[in-house]
Amino acid sequence: SRNKTMSCAMCHIPEQGFTNNELASPVGFEGRVVRRNAPTILNVAYYKNLFADARESRLEQQVWGPLLAANEMNNPSVGAVVDTITDIPGYNGMFVQAFGEPANMLNIGIALAQYQQTLIAADSKFDRWRYGRDQNAMTAAEIRGFELFVGKAGCVRCHLIGDQTALFTDQRLHNTGVGYQDSMHQPKSTVPVQIMPGVVANVDYAKVKSVGLEKPNDLGRYEITLNPDDRWKFRTSSLRNIALTAPYMHNGEFQTLREVVEFYNRGGVQHEQLSPMLQPLELSETEQSELVLFMQTLTGSNVKVLVADAFMAPIGDTEN
Repeated sequence: SRNKTMSCAMCHIPEQGFTNNELASPVGFEGRVVRRNAPTILNVAYYKNLFADARESRLEQQVWGPLLAANEMNNPSVGAVVDTITDIPGYNGMFVQAFGEPANMLNIGIALAQYQQTLIAADSKFDRWRYGRDQNAMTAAEIRGFELFVGKAGCVRCHLIGDQTALFTDQRLHNTGVGYQDSMHQPKSTVPVQIMPGVVANVDYAKVKSVGLEKPNDLGRYEITLNPDDRWKFRTSSLRNIALTAPYMHNGEFQTLREVVEFYNRGGVQHEQLSPMLQPLELSETEQSELVLFMQTLTGSNVKVLVADAFMAPIGDTEN
């Protein structure tokens, strides 16, 4: 970041599923408001579109968004980032060794993308059951959850499962009503404020508003296309490793998978631009629990190895 106090790992925390489990949306440069939840970067190599509004299509390009955003890492220019890196002898030497030239806009993006492409978390219980044909890999309740996922609950319409692979996303954007509710509904009289990890206090909204910036509305894909039909559309997230990556939705509204299931069971938030795929599901309490159990089978067996690799260079180390 501009003041050298933030890194990518402060929002994409390795031991928290490479996201941030503690905040609905991360705190940006000098405490500035960030509108969206920090998405996990596990399996990001397979995404066709990046960011919740799908404004980028390549990892090599994506990194410059948060590096230059005024409310995120706040660097004043591409050149300032390049200069910072080339001024560090260890980094500059490694860039010359890897690319045959000093750090520049192109190879900085390539280097970061190369690392992100190693974060493949797979070999889950589900993989062993469906693709490895190990019928004992999942419990009866988890299998019932899978049957709901592809059947009555209809989750598979957006979170796709193929015959050979499953990223659990259609790579498209949909309006579920979460963004609409954020933008159009009046705020509650009190708002939850996190005092410290795990400690939340309900504070009068007027008091919070008087001392801080109000979070700006988020119109999703519309902000990229300016097409009114794209208002409040957001990219379908992959469900792989979903048990590790709370909170959920583009704004981090839900803390648990059960809350997410309850939201979809209600049919989302009704309004005229709601995706027609969303309808009340009429799932029983037991069925909702089994659906959650199934989603918990999607955690890769190698996540601990990826986390350990992320800590090979100590925090603050500018040489490795």
